[in-house]
Amino acid sequence: MTWPTTTDTPTPPAADARGSRRWSWPGFQELMARPAWRRGRIVAVFALLVALLIGGHSLVPNTPGHIGSLLETFLPWTGLLLLPLLAAAAVRRSWTALVASALPAVVWLAMFGGTVFSSAGSGPYDLRVVTHNINAENPDPAGTARSLLEAKADVVALEEIPSGQRGRYGAVLDKAYRYHAAEGTVALWSNFPIEDVEPVDVGMGWTRAMRAKLVTEKGEVTVYVAHLASVRFGPGGFGIDQRDDTVRRLAAAVDADPAKYVLVAGDLNGTVADRGLEPLTDGLTDAQDAAGGGFGFTWPASLPMAAIDHVMVRGLDPVSAKVLPKTTSDHRPVQADFKF
Repeated sequence: MTWPTTTDTPTPPAADARGSRRWSWPGFQELMARPAWRRGRIVAVFALLVALLIGGHSLVPNTPGHIGSLLETFLPWTGLLLLPLLAAAAVRRSWTALVASALPAVVWLAMFGGTVFSSAGSGPYDLRVVTHNINAENPDPAGTARSLLEAKADVVALEEIPSGQRGRYGAVLDKAYRYHAAEGTVALWSNFPIEDVEPVDVGMGWTRAMRAKLVTEKGEVTVYVAHLASVRFGPGGFGIDQRDDTVRRLAAAVDADPAKYVLVAGDLNGTVADRGLEPLTDGLTDAQDAAGGGFGFTWPASLPMAAIDHVMVRGLDPVSAKVLPKTTSDHRPVQADFKF
């Protein structure tokens, strides 16, 4: 018997190329070497950066120019950054860019999807509050006041009322509400008796906040009506220093208040996502955030882009919240319902 030589050994048949692909996936390197995957890597990098920006907004420093607070003020609008990313992926015909662009979309939906697809709460309530920055230059005070009456609120809080214009709002609201109190440029109308009215110093040099007690059938509610300092764009960036100082002063007054039920209503010139409002949001529940539908944008009235007007509470349960139709002010009014 002789051993087979090399030439005697049968050569196995070559695997059919089509058959082998039928049973195995191409390797990752082969996949990435294809033109549709090689293209768009720069777009993919930008997509990853956008995802980090949206999801890690709290890590963005506030220096220089308070860019962290600026980003958080308009945070929901970062979703618009997805449009140029998707357009670039389509132009480049790149799977890499398209898949990478899905990441910021997922992050944005995780943060805001519930807000986008939610509807305002509803149900029986014990207390309905409306707050409105009526604009010192409002051309139709009486018309604005009449529009607020349509909400049938138990309490109406107004901000930015010039002293010479208070009577024009009162001429309408006094007919619907038995009780009224005012301090500086803020005022309160109520179906419930108002007691212990006093100004609250927020460091502006004139009175832009007040405290009052409402005596209701289910308990006393301490109400703060406030118009905090405005933010400004300037050479130094997003000017929030004075706003942040007024936030801290108001928060200190609220934190020290022993009342069981506390309500803060007004133009706070910041959103709940803005780190500058943390002294207030840490101890209070925002009605729009808890029981509202949509983003609750209130400013500017013609094309609202930021939710800077709020009703916040401690001890009360938000039932529903919504932004009311525009008036002749540059802000839109906010309505919120609560149960004790």
